[in-house]
Amino acid sequence: MSSKLPVKASTQPSATYGEGSIRVLKGLEPVKQRPGMYTRTDNPLHIIQEVIDNAADEALAGFGKRIAVILHTDGSVTVEDDGRGIPFGLHPEEGVSVVEIVFTRLHAGGKFDKGSGGAYSFSGGLHGVGVSVTNALSTRLQVMVCRDKQVAQLAFSGGDVIEPVTVRPAVNADRKNGTTVRAWPDAKYFESADLPRAELVHMLRSKAVLMPGVTITLTHEKTGETQTWLYKGGLRDYLTQCLNAEPLIPLFEGAQYASGAETENFAEGEGAAWCVAFTEDGAPMRESYVNLIPTVAGGTHEAGLKDGLFAAIKGFIEMHSLMPKGVKLMPDDVFSRASFVLSAKVLDPQFQGQTKERLNSRDALRLVSTYVKPGLELWLNQHVDYGKKLADLVIKQAQARQKAGQKVEKKKGSGVAVLPGKLTDCESRDLSMNEVFLVEGDSAGGSAKMGRNKETQAILPLRGKVLNSWEVERDRLFANNEIHDIAVAIGVDPHGPNDSPDLSGLRYGKVCILSDADVDGSHIQVLLLTLFFRHFPKLIETGHIYVARPPLFRVDAPARGKKPAAKLYALDDGELNAILDKLRKEGCREGSWSISRFKGLGEMNAVQLWDTTLNPDTRRLLPVAYGETGFELTETSFNKLMGKGEAASRRELMELHGDAVEIDI
Repeated sequence: MSSKLPVKASTQPSATYGEGSIRVLKGLEPVKQRPGMYTRTDNPLHIIQEVIDNAADEALAGFGKRIAVILHTDGSVTVEDDGRGIPFGLHPEEGVSVVEIVFTRLHAGGKFDKGSGGAYSFSGGLHGVGVSVTNALSTRLQVMVCRDKQVAQLAFSGGDVIEPVTVRPAVNADRKNGTTVRAWPDAKYFESADLPRAELVHMLRSKAVLMPGVTITLTHEKTGETQTWLYKGGLRDYLTQCLNAEPLIPLFEGAQYASGAETENFAEGEGAAWCVAFTEDGAPMRESYVNLIPTVAGGTHEAGLKDGLFAAIKGFIEMHSLMPKGVKLMPDDVFSRASFVLSAKVLDPQFQGQTKERLNSRDALRLVSTYVKPGLELWLNQHVDYGKKLADLVIKQAQARQKAGQKVEKKKGSGVAVLPGKLTDCESRDLSMNEVFLVEGDSAGGSAKMGRNKETQAILPLRGKVLNSWEVERDRLFANNEIHDIAVAIGVDPHGPNDSPDLSGLRYGKVCILSDADVDGSHIQVLLLTLFFRHFPKLIETGHIYVARPPLFRVDAPARGKKPAAKLYALDDGELNAILDKLRKEGCREGSWSISRFKGLGEMNAVQLWDTTLNPDTRRLLPVAYGETGFELTETSFNKLMGKGEAASRRELMELHGDAVEIDI
């Protein structure tokens, strides 16, 4: 028997860190190293969806009427379309066949230029990343393109070309135009190599619903079975089939897209189609899409639908004086009983991540809301009896919510501290909805008060910089007026990390620090974070403290191509440069835009502050947590930054990292 023990690999970092330590990943290596950044890794469905989405984009552009998917017995999948076919000639700049570039280069594709003259006006493909990820994560991928009476073929393995492009004349057996891709997903990159059939069927069926007149087929090679979808009835038929309960009133259906004079606000062709059902019971069925891409996590287009439905129904209730005394209607009272299918067309959508599960485009909220609200208002006033039935349903929802909130209030007892006079409170008492903004300065507080949602958002303006409370004794805290007002407004007493404070008096689910986007604003943020970490640590532990991120710049962009003039907001210099680069790519002449720098929140009017910082659907709100460093290391860092006797540590910190700081003059 060998006496040698197994050698354990060292986890200690090497002492050498020099120029040679930096690796540059080339080609598709980044995808293979970190596949989770580019696709879902639970199963290969998303990499197959990338190919299907390309075929759908051809149909969306009006160049295809058929998409065929084949599940082969060897685990590979074929996707075939009758679109224009990927070009296979040499790229004018790269000198390589275009079809090879599409499948082997990240950020290469035909969908970047959304203006006039672009190959695609509306598409789900945006980043030039999709099918190159499919290629990188497949043991083999082969492509056949029929185009211009010629047929091109090539094959890859793990993203590398193994069979270079060959071109031959088309024969009668070949299709006129189109692309066929067959991929063998590499099992080592996925938790399960099997495609979830139910999800695939649902996705193909929904694509057919959203593209009336396009035939989609799914063939199982093993059984010889073929499923075919061709919809003429569109969203209404689909939603009716999927509903879990009988609708209370007939379905509300509509579609509208910008054209003519409307393009002053939106790009030509932008808009949405929707179908909504209201049910008294059963789980709501909800599906939303942007340029045919399923957005399972929702986003700003769903928020626009919610906003439009709420505004129309609330207006109907007020017009007919149906609201009982003391009832306050909230958007969720309307939306909680709504089932819907929503398909939005957005010229340049901004998604959250490559998997595109959530839409972040701010303009999409206004786009959908603008079209939904008048349509529902007209329908309700044409069908008053149905409108009253719907009003009765949402009022009951509001009453049930308020009753539940009152039960919580009774538990808190009747002894309530007198709230600070400068606090502008919200009307709701629902902890899950309420939020308070601690706003720097009275002028910003004024804009915030006018721009907020008064139902759920409270504003507490702070005068000047809050006291550095790191070394202040707990029983001396209330000597400072600002800290006293914050504690009373929140409804929780100061406490230590090992205490068990009574959080039943907490008045807001979110306590949001809102300060200017400059150095002074950062200083106020640090002082408030110091207060909460030192004297209200349980609020951080339970996830109630947030930091709002207002923009530092506004860019007034001129009209470009199909896109109208717009106001764009940037958080910092990096985002500003990204916006300017994008405007240049969209054909804007250098300097045709104007850039404004907000000196403070007080410079923003109420509408701007709502759009950028207060609106839950479009704002950026960072939750405050200890993260990987944990409580003790965070405490050490705070002590170094805020402790009175830590001048030497701060000097050392500035000497080490001073070069990394950009001075804001």
